[in-house]
Amino acid sequence: MSDVNENILKSVSVNLLYDGMVLQDDIYDSTGDRLLLTSGNVIDDSQIENIISLNNGSYTIYVTGRTHEAMVSRKPEIEVESHGKIEEVTGYTEKKDETFKLLEEIAQKKAVSMESMKVLSHDLSARLDSTPPAVIISLINAMAPVDEYLQRHSVNVSFLNGLVGRWMGLSAVEVDKLVLIGLMHDCGKTMLPPKVLNAPRKLTSVEYEVIKMHAKYTYDLLSEFPEPIRIAASSHHERLNGGGYPKRLASGDVILEARITAISDTYDAMVSQRVYQGPQSPFSVMAKLENMSKNELDSTLIRIFLENMPKELVDKPVKMSDGTIGIVCEYDANDIEFPNVALSGRVIKTNRDIYCVTMYNND
Repeated sequence: MSDVNENILKSVSVNLLYDGMVLQDDIYDSTGDRLLLTSGNVIDDSQIENIISLNNGSYTIYVTGRTHEAMVSRKPEIEVESHGKIEEVTGYTEKKDETFKLLEEIAQKKAVSMESMKVLSHDLSARLDSTPPAVIISLINAMAPVDEYLQRHSVNVSFLNGLVGRWMGLSAVEVDKLVLIGLMHDCGKTMLPPKVLNAPRKLTSVEYEVIKMHAKYTYDLLSEFPEPIRIAASSHHERLNGGGYPKRLASGDVILEARITAISDTYDAMVSQRVYQGPQSPFSVMAKLENMSKNELDSTLIRIFLENMPKELVDKPVKMSDGTIGIVCEYDANDIEFPNVALSGRVIKTNRDIYCVTMYNND
């Protein structure tokens, strides 16, 4: 880097400062005009808080090119096991691949084998029994390849259904049924044209009507299953205000298993990387679910979900909106979107200026 480029000011996050850091150059405010701290200072937590205060609460500061390079190249001091390794050890990869093969078979035969589906569902229930909830949730929240969405989504909704059933205190038989319903809920998508299903943009109104047909296809494909299971699996897009599909059912007409699957489906769809949108943080998604509980999703079930899901995210690494990596410390049930996060040895209350983007893994 030339001397000229080294002296050009570049924006960087306050959160890349850390206790014990010796400043090589001056720090300027979010406009790049006002000097906040001079070179030679040794940074400590109180100085970081003072910089934020002097910067009118903004987390953006300006430093020279060489300081910027040193800050952004510093690796986070957080030890995180490879997500790929976790998938292998827990058997998630195996079950995801088996789900893919099963979905391919459904697409070819245009039918669902009850025996094959139950075998895979039984295996997923067993994994749920042998794997801590926090690990299951970390698998669900992790960044994953877009082209694996349908099989991962099927497995994730299956797991989420099982977790919700357990949080509700349902029997093992009822939990197993929820796992099965979650696994099958989107099998109707195998009947959709790939160019519509995988469109990397907002769908047209006609295309959206095509997508909505997957609920009916799911019902039709599950002809070997008992009627309540067919209804539950195909009704996960129904909303309590009557604004869902395929039958625009309302309130008491939406059975419990469908209400649970609606929450699991919505959560996983929002935290996942899609062809047309990036992933959202679990905290942002939970805030949206809470809002949807006002008239779309079951408020009692959402309350159970929000009482349990955040607990499994505490002490887990999270990627922030400024690119830094922190650890979730605690959360406020009345402000679920913005938890407290430890960054560079200090704890901050996240907000609309500095917030969680996704859970972090080192793959």
